[in-house]
Amino acid sequence: MSSLKTAIGFFVVVGLLLAADAAVGTWKLNVGKSKFHPGPPPLSATLSYEASGSGVKRTGEMVNADGTKISFEYTAEYDGKDYPVTGNPNGDTIALKKVNDRTVEATLKKGGKVTTTAHRLVSTDGKTLTLTITGTDAKGQKIHNVQVFDKQ
Repeated sequence: MSSLKTAIGFFVVVGLLLAADAAVGTWKLNVGKSKFHPGPPPLSATLSYEASGSGVKRTGEMVNADGTKISFEYTAEYDGKDYPVTGNPNGDTIALKKVNDRTVEATLKKGGKVTTTAHRLVSTDGKTLTLTITGTDAKGQKIHNVQVFDKQ
């Protein structure tokens, strides 16, 4: 009986750890529900989040309006420390802080200087992920994007 309780306890803890990040999964940009300032909006974007330790690994690809592709990837903990980013013209590090089970704040930096901040929110039903990004892009333009993603 003791080993059964231990096994059940183990699976409960594992389940809580896996459920701790509502963003885990694959998400597709809903261009029609999103807003990009300045425009134009991208043609498409797909993001994938997977649990990694006590943090997350994020991969994704965006196809810009001109057809160029950007692949953006990082693995980071939710501890507010800077972690390396590859493929993002706006930054080379990211710092993540978990606000609650559905909300994360991110700070993207390039050369140690903050370029953009992002607020990631997963809906209560787990079907929609919204990224609100503000700051300055690689071209020096002020940006305010609200990107709405649907769970795949």
